[in-house]
Amino acid sequence: MTKFIPEIRGTLRRNMIEVPDCIRKASGIKIFGKRIRSLAFTTDVAIIKNINADAIIAVYPFTPQPAITKVITMAADVPVFCGVGGGVTTGKRVVNLALDAEFEGAIGVVVNAPTSNETVRAVRKIIDIPIVVTVVSEKTNIQSRLESGASILNVSGASKTIDIVKRIRDKYPEVPIIATGGPTDDTILKTIEAGANAITYTPPTSAELFKKSMDRYRKELG
Repeated sequence: MTKFIPEIRGTLRRNMIEVPDCIRKASGIKIFGKRIRSLAFTTDVAIIKNINADAIIAVYPFTPQPAITKVITMAADVPVFCGVGGGVTTGKRVVNLALDAEFEGAIGVVVNAPTSNETVRAVRKIIDIPIVVTVVSEKTNIQSRLESGASILNVSGASKTIDIVKRIRDKYPEVPIIATGGPTDDTILKTIEAGANAITYTPPTSAELFKKSMDRYRKELG
């Protein structure tokens, strides 16, 4: 029997972004007592303050900067996973950025797919929060990643994501897996069925949302 869930909405927050309901079918990953099923993939503070995701995954295509980490963790009302490099940014700098992210209150750090196992081990020795290692290929040596200190795997394999998740889950039934869910409820559900515990969701940009508002204003006032 489905339980009735009371819901309260305010006038000013009625336009808040909601992640797809189907993500609730995921088991979630419990980190420090918090159960996380959905992660919003964004660094936009306005989006972060107006989305109902369980957590934020703040990864961006530039060298990670402590100032950005600080702003995002301060703005977010939910746990934040911060990117600390591993692609262009390597070695000791990744370790330092990971330690800074922990000090700023991040619930976990994310390293990119090219990150060496040596760097993952170095990060593991210095921080207590989870290390999320990104997986983009079915050829990734998952065992070596786990042995190096990966706490969670973040599968982002584009069209191959579901297959990669299934391969990992078949061999490692208990490893925590975050995965990109794709553009539709169907792809999200298939990713969950393949074994993903949590789903990353890419929200529309502020520009896309504002365009809809401006179009509505023009119709109403034109």
